[in-house]
Amino acid sequence: MLDLQISVLQEAYASGTTTPEQVVAEVYRRIEACSDQAVWISLIPPEDAAAAAQALSKDGDQREEMPLFGVPFAIKDNIDCAELPTTAGCPSYAYTPGDDATAVARLRAAGAILIGKTNLDQFATGLVGTRSPYGSPHSPFSEEYISGGSSSGSAVAVARGLVSFALGTDTAGSGRVPASFNNIVGYKPTRGIGSTKGVVPACRTLDCVSVFAATCGDAAVVKKVIEGFDAGDPYSRVLDVRPLHGAEFSFGVLDEGSRNFMADEGAEALYDGAIKALKRLGGVPVEFDYTPFRKAAELLYAGPWVAERYAAIGRHIDGKNENDEPRSDLAGDIDPVVAGIVRGGLSSSAVDAFLGQYLLADLRRTIDQTWNQVDVLLLPTTPTTYRKDEIAADPVSLNANLGLYTNFVNLTDCAAVAVPVGFRNGLPAGATLVGPAFTDEGLLSLGDKLHRSASHEPRVGATDVPLSPSLAGGSQGIELAVVGAHLVGQPLNWQLTSRGAKLKEATHTTGNYNLFALANTKPAKPGLARSVRGGVAIEVEVWLLSDEAFGSFTAEVPAPLAIGNVELADGRWVKGFVCEPWALVDADDISKFGGWRAYLADSQ
Repeated sequence: MLDLQISVLQEAYASGTTTPEQVVAEVYRRIEACSDQAVWISLIPPEDAAAAAQALSKDGDQREEMPLFGVPFAIKDNIDCAELPTTAGCPSYAYTPGDDATAVARLRAAGAILIGKTNLDQFATGLVGTRSPYGSPHSPFSEEYISGGSSSGSAVAVARGLVSFALGTDTAGSGRVPASFNNIVGYKPTRGIGSTKGVVPACRTLDCVSVFAATCGDAAVVKKVIEGFDAGDPYSRVLDVRPLHGAEFSFGVLDEGSRNFMADEGAEALYDGAIKALKRLGGVPVEFDYTPFRKAAELLYAGPWVAERYAAIGRHIDGKNENDEPRSDLAGDIDPVVAGIVRGGLSSSAVDAFLGQYLLADLRRTIDQTWNQVDVLLLPTTPTTYRKDEIAADPVSLNANLGLYTNFVNLTDCAAVAVPVGFRNGLPAGATLVGPAFTDEGLLSLGDKLHRSASHEPRVGATDVPLSPSLAGGSQGIELAVVGAHLVGQPLNWQLTSRGAKLKEATHTTGNYNLFALANTKPAKPGLARSVRGGVAIEVEVWLLSDEAFGSFTAEVPAPLAIGNVELADGRWVKGFVCEPWALVDADDISKFGGWRAYLADSQ
């Protein structure tokens, strides 16, 4: 079976054992053979995807500069792509955008091949995956059980091995709940570090584009491509990488009064197993009271934030145009549960909106006290799961149960990574690591270790494919952080690849470094220096070298450069390029660019 994990595909392309055309052909064969026909809303015509693959093959020299060269992916159908209509799960709402969403455009520029658009709870309103006129994807482990939502089709597409990764969106947990139910990773970034331009909003102030992938390593590769400030998105933020923890870390676990698994003893046992796994990884568990987090979570649907949903699509729900005039062309395809939730936003006044903000601010001040005690939270992704018939009988309260441990995350400006932690009764369950804003890289690194430690013989979703080697630690060799002329696509990168070095990850330093453009160096090189008075996070790549390769490489490093120790965003220290102070006297400080590539692009 062709393994679609990103790192595996990269190695296959590099060795010539497969081509983008062969991968695309296999993807469409799998889609045709898939027993769950509710995964997709629309597909890129196979001949168009094949043409995109052929174009990549013809330009194969660009492979090393494209981190997602030939990687097939899907997007949730509330995210725009130029070729296909965007429906948001509602046929009467459909429109054909003129451009790709920013995230999609960035992925394609990095070499990824779009396959199609996936099913969802209508208008991204739900955590169940059953609120769509396009059908209801089911758990790949049991047709009786839900897939989770609202990003239902995206999660199932990855879990069934139909694509390498998929984009979802996450407002209340839509990028994490389906990950738990499909035995895959769900990464919900810090709000604003990835653009939502070209995304149908649910709650514009909270929405995030999320990533479903087989591993945290794959999610990290995608994250690196889609993140970055976008002036076209009013809620976009400049990346500010923060370390999650040091060599030792503490993690918050639910105290006895905060546990509620809805009588799912198997799910609770798997949560306890995840706690033990983090302890084996060196973490110290600290019990905490979930009450303020729960109260914040309740604001999302019981507070004035529901009014944001009405602001986004309320007119369409009520059969009106942008001028509040009745429309006669609607098809009666509005899901009644979704309509009821969205119309609930009409009951909130402007006064309610401010009162809600005041309450949230009070709760966040209390929540900050928890962050003073722990580095990261470990939570059940969901308390339990449900059959489709159970959701049909009680669609609102059971949906609310699924968001018990997810709804607070965006409201309190946190990042989160949901990872599989095992099975009970043949169905998967997950745990979620939650950290403060901008701790994304540390969460992905720790999440990868938890995934591999907590799961027994972990596999990709519902396939028999084992996880690819970890990108977050555990490999033999020496890690080396490069910052300039040795980056992928730069003139000295061959000095790494010719020694068999492997690109392990693209990341940043902690936020206390400065980068300088050195004078009189050929090819042009930067110098990295740790700052005593502040600094910024600098883009780096971490390469893995054998002991022998590291020794020969180091011997060729010319002055004023040297190999020292560099602190990464997740708190790890690795070997890396540094610069002797005397060479910085006449060098230009280019720290504001955040990395060598951005500086070179600005200089052209």
